[in-house]
Amino acid sequence: MKYPAVSNFINGELIPGSNGVLDVYSPIDGTIISQVPISSSSILNKAVDSARDAFKSWSQKPIKERVQVFFKYRNLLEENAEDLTNLVSEENGKTYSEAKAEVLKSIELTEFACSMPQLVSGEVLEVSKGVECRIEKFPVGVIASITPFNFPNMVPNWTLPNALVLGNTMILKPSEQVPLSANRLADLLKEAGLPDGVFNIVHGQKEIVEAICDNPGIDGVTFVGSTKVAKIVYARATSKLKRALCLGGAKNHLIVLPDANVEMTASDVAASMSGCAGQRCMAASAMVGVGAVDHIIEKICEEARKIIPGENLGAVISKAAKERIENYITEAEQQGAKILVDGRNAIVKGKENGFYVGPTVIDFVKPGMKIAKEEVFGPVLSIMRSETIDEALEIENSSPYGNAASVFTQSGGASRYVAEKASAGMIGVNIGVPVPREPFSFGGWNESMFGVGDITGKSSIEFLTKSKKITTKWNPESKTNWMS
Repeated sequence: MKYPAVSNFINGELIPGSNGVLDVYSPIDGTIISQVPISSSSILNKAVDSARDAFKSWSQKPIKERVQVFFKYRNLLEENAEDLTNLVSEENGKTYSEAKAEVLKSIELTEFACSMPQLVSGEVLEVSKGVECRIEKFPVGVIASITPFNFPNMVPNWTLPNALVLGNTMILKPSEQVPLSANRLADLLKEAGLPDGVFNIVHGQKEIVEAICDNPGIDGVTFVGSTKVAKIVYARATSKLKRALCLGGAKNHLIVLPDANVEMTASDVAASMSGCAGQRCMAASAMVGVGAVDHIIEKICEEARKIIPGENLGAVISKAAKERIENYITEAEQQGAKILVDGRNAIVKGKENGFYVGPTVIDFVKPGMKIAKEEVFGPVLSIMRSETIDEALEIENSSPYGNAASVFTQSGGASRYVAEKASAGMIGVNIGVPVPREPFSFGGWNESMFGVGDITGKSSIEFLTKSKKITTKWNPESKTNWMS
C-alpha cells in the first residue's frame, strides 16, 4: 500500500477501529492504496465525549481568538496545496486540475470563515427610552458532518471552518472510499493550533451514520449524499430532536435556446456534464433543447469527443459505479434513445484496471425514461426536445430534485423568465455549473435539500448558531410609556 492504514482521530490522537478494515482503492488504476477502519458506535461515543469536553473551553474563547487558528489553517492549505491535490486525485480519481480546483475552493471557504467576526458581531438597539435590546450568537454544541466521496477535501470544508470558528466542536464521518484527505485535514488543523478534541474523525459505514443520528451528545448534523439517504438521515436525526441540514442528489437541467452562442454553449455544456467525471451534484445531466438546436448539439458532440479518459477526464469512483453508469446508457439505447457519443467500455492504456467511463451524449431521450429522471452520476448528457420554453420548464419542474438549472440564450427576457420559473435553488445564465461563490450560499430546493438554510456562506450562520435576545434597563426613572 502506498499510504499507511488510516485511523480514527479522536482528542488529537489516532485511534484504531473495532470491526476490521476495508481496502481503499485508487480509481485511477484499481490498486489498493490504503485501508480504513470500520468503527463501532463505541468509538463514536469516545469522539462525542471528546468533542463535548472540548466545547466547554473552545466555545468560551472570543471569536477573534478562535479565528486565528483558521488564518493559519488557510495558509497551511495553500502551502500544502500540491500534496492535497495529489491526494484527492489518487483517492477520488479526479484529474489534477479538478483536484487542484477543489483545494482552492477549500481555501476560499476558509477565507470566508475568517470573516465571521465581522458577520456575527451582534445587533443592539434602544427600543425605548433607557431600554436596550441586543442579539448575540452562541454556538450550538457538537456538530457531526457526514460527507461523500466526490469531494473529499472541499465538502468537509463546507462545514468545518464555519462551525469551528463559530464556537462549535465537530465530528467528521467521511466516506470510507476517500478517508485519506479527511485525516490530512486533521493534521493541518492540529498544526494550525486547534486544541485537541475540537475536531474529531470517526471512520465507518452505516452503523456510524445511524449512531450519529441517535447519539444524544450530538446537537446538529450536516449530510451530503444521495437523496435516498439524505431523507433517512434527516428524519432520523430530527426525530432525536437534533437540528439537521441534509443535501441530496440532483438532476440539473440545461435549457438551450436556438439563439444561444454556439461555441460558449457547447464548451460549457460538455464541461458541465463531464467535469469530475460527472460525479457532482451540480453536473449538467439533462439538457432540454428548445426548437431548432441541432447545430448546437453537433458542436456539443464535437467538444465531448475532445474529452479523453485518463487525460482530461478522470475515473469514476469504483467498478460498481462504472457498471451502473454504463447500464443506464444501455437501457436508454434499448428504449429508443440515440447514442451520439458513446463512452462505454473505456480503457486507459497503462491503467487497464482503472474505472473509466468516457463522455457520453444521448439524444431523443424521453422525459419518462429512467435516465431522464434519475441521477446517473457519471459523464453522461441526456438530451430531451421541446418546442417552447414553457414545455422545457414543464420538464424541469416535473423533476423531484431542485439543485440547479441553467439557460443558454442571448435574450435577457428569456433568461429572466427561466430564472423565475425554474424550480431550483441555484440558477445559471450561460453558465453550466452555477455554483455560488462565497459569501453566497450553496443549497438547492425540493428533494435536493432537507432542512432550513444553506450549508455554506452567510446562510450557514443560522444553522450553526443559536440567538440569545437580551433586554436591559438600568434607570427606573425612564418609564415613559408601555414599552419601558
